[in-house]
Amino acid sequence: VNILRGNQIAVITFLVKKGDVENILNWKVVQHKNVEVPFKPARVILQDFTGVPAVVDFAAMRDAVKKLGGDPEKINPICPADLVIDHSIQLFGLQLPCLLKYSLIIFTCRSDSLQKNQDLEFERNKERFEFLKWGSQAFKNMRIIPPGSGIIHQVNLEYLARVVMDHDGYYYPDSVVGTDSHTTMIDGLGVLGWGVGGIEAEAVMLGQPISMVLPEVVGYKLLGNPQPLVTSTDIVLTITKHLRQVGVVGKFVEFFGPGVAQLSIADRATIANMCPEYGATAAYFPVDDISIGYLIQTGECKKRSQVKDYLEAVGMLRDFKNSSQDPDFTQVVELDLHTVVPCCSGPKRPQDKVAVSDMKKDFETCLGAKQGFKGFQIAPDRHNSVVKFNFEGCDFELSHGSVVIAAITSCTNTSNPSVMLGAGLLAKKAVEAGLTVKPYIKTSLSPGSGVVTYYLRESGVMSYLSQLGFDVVGYGCMTCIGNSGPLPESVVEAITQGDLVAVGVLSGNRNFEGRVHPNTRANYLASPPLVIAYAIAGTIRIDFEKEPLGINASGRKIFLKDIWPTRNEIQAVERQFVIPGMFKEVYQKIETVNESWNALDAPSDKLYTWNPKSTYIKSPPFFDGLVRARFPFESSQNAYVLLSFGDSVTTDHISPAGNIARNSPAARYLTSRGLTPREFNSYGSRRGNDAVMARGTFANIRLVNKFIDKQGPQTVHFPSGETLDVFDAAERYKQAGHSLIVLAGKEYGAGSSRDWAAKGPFLLGVKAVLAESYERIHRSNLVGMGVIPLQYLPGEDAGTLGLTGRERYTIIIPEKLKPQMNVQIKLLSLQEGRLEVVKGMEKVILMGICYDGILKQHAQSTNQSCILDQPFKVQYAFFCLS
Repeated sequence: VNILRGNQIAVITFLVKKGDVENILNWKVVQHKNVEVPFKPARVILQDFTGVPAVVDFAAMRDAVKKLGGDPEKINPICPADLVIDHSIQLFGLQLPCLLKYSLIIFTCRSDSLQKNQDLEFERNKERFEFLKWGSQAFKNMRIIPPGSGIIHQVNLEYLARVVMDHDGYYYPDSVVGTDSHTTMIDGLGVLGWGVGGIEAEAVMLGQPISMVLPEVVGYKLLGNPQPLVTSTDIVLTITKHLRQVGVVGKFVEFFGPGVAQLSIADRATIANMCPEYGATAAYFPVDDISIGYLIQTGECKKRSQVKDYLEAVGMLRDFKNSSQDPDFTQVVELDLHTVVPCCSGPKRPQDKVAVSDMKKDFETCLGAKQGFKGFQIAPDRHNSVVKFNFEGCDFELSHGSVVIAAITSCTNTSNPSVMLGAGLLAKKAVEAGLTVKPYIKTSLSPGSGVVTYYLRESGVMSYLSQLGFDVVGYGCMTCIGNSGPLPESVVEAITQGDLVAVGVLSGNRNFEGRVHPNTRANYLASPPLVIAYAIAGTIRIDFEKEPLGINASGRKIFLKDIWPTRNEIQAVERQFVIPGMFKEVYQKIETVNESWNALDAPSDKLYTWNPKSTYIKSPPFFDGLVRARFPFESSQNAYVLLSFGDSVTTDHISPAGNIARNSPAARYLTSRGLTPREFNSYGSRRGNDAVMARGTFANIRLVNKFIDKQGPQTVHFPSGETLDVFDAAERYKQAGHSLIVLAGKEYGAGSSRDWAAKGPFLLGVKAVLAESYERIHRSNLVGMGVIPLQYLPGEDAGTLGLTGRERYTIIIPEKLKPQMNVQIKLLSLQEGRLEVVKGMEKVILMGICYDGILKQHAQSTNQSCILDQPFKVQYAFFCLS
């Protein structure tokens, strides 16, 4: 349907070959043959961290087109784009259950904490917001959803999604790509969507189809019913671990079976949301009557009949209890929902599921285990270390496993009324039982939309959440993306003094090292009720079945089972308070309700006037030297290795989104521009400034580089032998005219769909990456920036081939490229002596290449070819100086 629509009604028509249709119809035969088909999404969605760079690129593209003598106003999104501002708001101070004096930047135990955080968001991001508002006026087909509206994926689910599109009398299925990897959340409603890099999204916005390999489709059959105490969070963490073991990277997953009928749309959206964590491209739930019912619940009553009639007519309305409707799949795996138990994931990866009953034992095992995904390498005699500290005049103690951050956050869970109301009911019972949260624990509640606040307030549970410190602090991603704000100084000092493994517990979707907070080395994903439970306990080292959460004023021991709400209790409250009227009330004024946004005075010119003094918005260098002629891809001559990594280097490691460290190259740059540390803001908010982002590339404090013996954003500059900050080393190489490459292991670029994780290395002078495997979105981003992703053959890696990273690499790329062609790479050691051929390294795989990068191609308006995700054999000529 999508291919035919692309040919019939798209603004820019592209050729659909007979073979494209035949390949889809004959998918069983061609699915393993890397056959490509064009995909043209109906919509594009962006969030502000990735959306600002996109609008910056569009503005710079207009400048470039004008310089070439073209009409700059022709640069507009052709595919409709919605940009939701949700990543800028940060949490400052503490969210406490009692009134204390001001501390840190602002204090958030006040009833006006939400307004204070939003005011500070506008104070810090005024320039960015004015730029985005200019973009919404200057470009056609671009809509901005103002800050304070909610999280992009929840707004997409509750408001933007259409399920069936109506365009000039044509009906076709809704589909979307987004510049956030969790765009897959919309798959839970039956709208096919997935995350792409910002560079690829810009190409789609400019009317280009996505050329994608026809994917294998794994059928995931759900059976049975969940146990009474199990939440949707427990189900998705179980599925995440299971599918990681199955191996679904680059594949579609489609859920089917009678168990699906037991899940609400919110439950399905939760499962689809964490699709990137189990590695699939999409996690699709076909539309059924429950989906139609959701449209009614969210106020889309008028569309219910239209959607159902169309889907029935084309055979796309599913009855999950009717096995005769089950499709054929590449592979089928099963899960009995009755086997799922309450669980968390951590301490460093979302796929590392741990049953709640095993959490205490598992954490204590991790303490002593070798440094790694499940280890902190703490000496046995320090496992029970205790550090005393004073907070606001009271004495407290911290130890390994102490909870210092407890955040109900992220669209993964705040979009789900059952777990949010479950958390509210648990809070009510906890308060009534006399339980409290220690005042130094940074608690927060950041809903994905105003709808959540509406039903929490109407159901009467909000006041109990507030009494435990979980009051609304903002509508956005916040702690989930690292905008958790600072911890109290006395807490940080205690953690540092004892070298403690402090803990963050959050209802988010990612817990990579350094992402949530630099001082929480262990971070666990959990359902909102469990977040509150661990906050009350104050430690992760608790066995809820045997140990009480706390002791109330009467001396009674209160266990988790005493306050955990039943499924029937939750469902009764949900039926009463989650009603269509609240969706209508919240969303009918979403684009105009923010008075601060309305008051912004944005310029009206069609070309953006760049402010040379700006530290937020800067014309990017990607179009420098732009000419009409096409140049062949330059070969990298004798490139040095900038960094050498192991497995699972994420986009957070490559281009962090959180706070800017005061001793970093980015901080030194901002200080030189007259800014104080309070004004630094975050890397994510600075993505419109290439000077900051280049300096922030590989700036994660948890970076592990094989060239140095400690964690941190440093590397060895081989010509001098000095250990330098990564940016400073890259600058030295650049000044000397040396190209650079990066070596890595498996899953390079996993995590967020962060285009700056490709743009940053490009600006550092990185010409290629050689890894064992890549995350799909990041690989496409590298291609889009003209950085070559090379991949070892199966069974080979740097170790098996004897690569130390101290060699120099020459990558020879012919001007004319064809799939499966050989490309030669020469390697020279840094030792003196004669040339000697070393046998055993014959070829690797070139995963894709794009002449000049996608952005220049569009600005040049030429027909340059861009070969994406095509496997090429690379012939190695390996030389060694001995």
